[in-house]
Amino acid sequence: MTTYSYSEARERLSTLLESALMEGQVRLRSRDGRVFIIHPEQPPKTSPFDVRSVKLPITKVDILDAIRESRARFS
Repeated sequence: MTTYSYSEARERLSTLLESALMEGQVRLRSRDGRVFIIHPEQPPKTSPFDVRSVKLPITKVDILDAIRESRARFS
């Protein structure tokens, strides 16, 4: 794990964040000696069923007709 001093972190923030992304976390040592760990936040897990809807010019009747037609083919 990489450790950055406060001054180095200020000068190279983008590098520090990239290192945290690649390594999982980095340490940041403050001027008074305290150590902080910076790590990337995990994106929220989404369901594979969470998909955007598609706007189509069809009605409820059209959908029910398509269902009846497909059921008639396989019965």
